[in-house]
Amino acid sequence: MTPTRRIAFLGNSLPRRCGIATFTTDLQQAVAASAGVAEAAIVAMTDSDRQYDYPPTVRMEIHDEKLESYQRAARFLNSGQFDAVCLQHEFGIFGGEAGGYIVTLLNALDVPIVTTLHTVLAAPSVAQRRVMRQIADASSTVVVMAEKGRQLLTAVYDIAPEKIEVIPHGIPDCAFLEPEAAKRRHGFTGKSVILTFGLLSPNKGIETVIEAMPAILRSCPDALYIVLGATHPNLVRQEGETYRTGLQARAVELGVADHVLFLDQFVDQATLVDFISLCDVYVTPYLNEAQMTSGTLAYSFGVGKAVVSTPYWHARELLADGRGVLVPFGDSIEIGSQIAALLTDHLRRNDLRREAYSYSRSMTWMRSAEHYLATFARATKGHHGKLIVRQIEGVPRAAGQIPPQMNLQHFTSMCDDTGLFQHAVHSVPDRSHGYCVDDNARALLLACALNTAGEECLPDALTARFAAFLQHAWNPDNHRFRNFMSFDRRWLEPAGSEDSHGRALWALGECARRDVSPSRRRWAAALFKRALPVIREFSSPRAWAFALLGLDAFRGVYAEDALVAEFQHLLAGRLVSMLSSVATHDWVWFEDELAYDNARLPQALIVTGVSTETPAYTASGLKALRWLTTVQTSEGGYFRPVGSQSFGVKRRQPRPFDQQPLEAAATISATLAAWNADRDPKWRAAAAGALEWFFGSNDLSIALVDPRTGSCCDGLHPDRANENSGGESVVSYLLALAEMRRVTRFAGGYVKTARLRPAPALVH
Repeated sequence: MTPTRRIAFLGNSLPRRCGIATFTTDLQQAVAASAGVAEAAIVAMTDSDRQYDYPPTVRMEIHDEKLESYQRAARFLNSGQFDAVCLQHEFGIFGGEAGGYIVTLLNALDVPIVTTLHTVLAAPSVAQRRVMRQIADASSTVVVMAEKGRQLLTAVYDIAPEKIEVIPHGIPDCAFLEPEAAKRRHGFTGKSVILTFGLLSPNKGIETVIEAMPAILRSCPDALYIVLGATHPNLVRQEGETYRTGLQARAVELGVADHVLFLDQFVDQATLVDFISLCDVYVTPYLNEAQMTSGTLAYSFGVGKAVVSTPYWHARELLADGRGVLVPFGDSIEIGSQIAALLTDHLRRNDLRREAYSYSRSMTWMRSAEHYLATFARATKGHHGKLIVRQIEGVPRAAGQIPPQMNLQHFTSMCDDTGLFQHAVHSVPDRSHGYCVDDNARALLLACALNTAGEECLPDALTARFAAFLQHAWNPDNHRFRNFMSFDRRWLEPAGSEDSHGRALWALGECARRDVSPSRRRWAAALFKRALPVIREFSSPRAWAFALLGLDAFRGVYAEDALVAEFQHLLAGRLVSMLSSVATHDWVWFEDELAYDNARLPQALIVTGVSTETPAYTASGLKALRWLTTVQTSEGGYFRPVGSQSFGVKRRQPRPFDQQPLEAAATISATLAAWNADRDPKWRAAAAGALEWFFGSNDLSIALVDPRTGSCCDGLHPDRANENSGGESVVSYLLALAEMRRVTRFAGGYVKTARLRPAPALVH
């Protein structure tokens, strides 16, 4: 088998104080020392607000709560010519819900992934199970250190058995030694030494052994219990040394303080092995059964020690068949009895020592490295490039091809004889939220967009249904459109929002220009003219923008209508005035914050400038859109829409989540309008990048679109896609796709995405 030459380990690393850091470092060193390995590097997880003096083997840090740090790491790993990435997984070391940020990194990798799971929960939360499944899906192989882990992964997480390997926890390769020499070095000659090692925390059960010490001393008066290890850093941050001082106080109360020694040290491997060597009995009195791995158990067993332990999962397997002694959880009487028995029975103790040492020879770090290298080689051999979403059927990538075909299956399933439903539960229409003018206006826009060569028109009855919804929404008493309608066709307010009114005007303007039915075109024009005047009273810039888009379409068939030109200049002038009054050198926008459907504002100015031959409008729109395009470009050069968590946040770099299809669709429309205005090819590249966001060129490398049904997820959360596929999302996707297909047919081939310049930080 050809050796895998360059490996990157991703996990905690020394000098960070934790078991994962020790394991990652030990495994990295063992692999690095193996024949045929050119490099074994570490990408280290760094906890919030901490700094570590990492060795040169740590090539990069990931700050656990900073999503962009995971994205940078993915780019580093993809560009580093690594043959495989080995993830060390524990829920507590990664950011996001249930540690979900790591999924962002894994989904972006182009190299095979082998994941070592240090914990496998028997009763995970919904989020924990989801994240674990996503990690397994992204991995070529999942490694656990005990058979119990394999059982749980198949039974609880439904992971295929053939994807799972069991590789025992590694151990140092050291000689089988009697404890007396080490005792002399450390000044414990004549003592019967009991040892527990590890970072102190309440789940370690140290108090159980302390409670047992009076009974142990009655049988073995020279017994000494050494507790070696610093208090866990997280516990220190939360409550200082309260746990340690409480243990010490209990030893004083029991009169055994002279026989319990606390060594507050975090030791290296050589020192640890020396301390293990001096003990007569090693004890792991842990209180929680659900512990898949214990490095200290593996190390003490590998040095050849008689072990007394509670029956957590790892201990139950490693000490089976008489290779150690198992005692009930929290039972100080039984643990004291078994420790005392071993301290006073030299023959039995030595039998256990020899059995442990012999059994553990297959667990040395050298053997672990061999197992991992074989696993890496198999993963590499079976890895033919990650099947990324841009390569799935129906989503061509090569320049010169038309974007994917329209699939209206899910869209039509979201419609009934009233109109388009607002929401869905997964892909099932959610009747409890009824309908709205916003979505049915968008649906009418889609119907008009499909009335072009190369596309299949919607059934006329369906288009008529969307038109009828807008007609019924019109309230002549106040000259406004209602917005929300319940499933039983009751309007829920006399007038909708200004934005919904503006969007209805936009749809009517397009219908007046592009509907296949002459009668419906006349209807749309008449209702447009009745609904337009009230826009004077509106203060919403998005309502103005939507109305301007409708006016631009309406002007295409009613160019001589004086009212149209009047309103175009009125509303465009308002937007230009807003931009002039708010914009600064580093905030080139209409408002102090970025909200939703942002790109529609510059789009409205651009198309209005072109249609009215007013260059100032076009210039203002292009200026704002250039800035918006820059802040919507990620560090990696791909499209990142303004996240909904940015809403209400003034003059700050947009937050990345939650991302919504609406923003991608608006960006495509705006950048194509800009391309139509000045023919700069960067605009078409930006539009193509926004379209590819739907197919996985995004922060999570997750496709939002199912090409088999044409459904579109409602957005991206920091760690997953929103699995619901509502009306707004599917129409946004289909409108975006229709625009890109149209410009491809009539203006040349599909533009391959250009990596754009990342957004600069906003300075204040």
